[in-house]
Amino acid sequence: MDTSSVLSDEDYDVISNPGQRSLESSVTDFGHVLGSPTREIPPTDAARHSLSTVSLTPADIQAYVRTALSTAAGRGVKYPADRTVRVYVDGVFDALDAGRMLRLRQAKLSFASVHLMVGVFPDEACHVQSGGGSAAALKHPHLERCEALRHVKWVDEIVPDAPWVLDDAFMINKRIDYVALEEGSSVNPEFDKERLKGYDELKKIGRVIPTRRTFGLVSKLTIPSSPPSHSADATPYKSTSELEPYTPQQGGGPLALPWRDSVERC
Repeated sequence: MDTSSVLSDEDYDVISNPGQRSLESSVTDFGHVLGSPTREIPPTDAARHSLSTVSLTPADIQAYVRTALSTAAGRGVKYPADRTVRVYVDGVFDALDAGRMLRLRQAKLSFASVHLMVGVFPDEACHVQSGGGSAAALKHPHLERCEALRHVKWVDEIVPDAPWVLDDAFMINKRIDYVALEEGSSVNPEFDKERLKGYDELKKIGRVIPTRRTFGLVSKLTIPSSPPSHSADATPYKSTSELEPYTPQQGGGPLALPWRDSVERC
């Protein structure tokens, strides 16, 4: 990436506000109100106890990002507090588990007002970059992964054609202010070297904000394969093979349910 071609903070303000329109009109386009609280259901006590990032408040998240930006690239980056900030997150998003949801939450709450863009890697990109193994392991096709994210309340926009490696041209085209990257990604085996280079170039110019990794997640839940044991008082258990198949009555009439006559007389 040619860092000299990447725009400055002031240039990004112009791109984020084409035509030099007023701040109010630009924010209205996104349906945001600066400083408006995001309503969310409180986490359970068990989640607070087990998952490290569940209890982070918007103030906690924004203070963490502000500190990161103040030391970014060794020169500090101005924290934008008076406008809607366009934040970008990318990934495969094959499983929308608690860890990924909490990552999106942090990205959305990283500033007072955020337009959160989520880039989803196409099946072909996953296949090529993994040498043919990752795409075969995907549980859901690209269309369904994008559709699932559309129903996540933290997400404002989906970028279905997400590039594997970010560059300044993509940042400018999508008018992205910051890329949210989970801490520890540089040592994550799922991130290849080319993809990391793009993030590193953005870090050098202060365009990356951190999200904290959630500790306490269960990697895989083990479920017993055998049916539960039965006591004398337990409800009788039938396996699938023992269940009688449903066959409609001859003649196509209604089912002979014992309560049908009484219902029809009401």
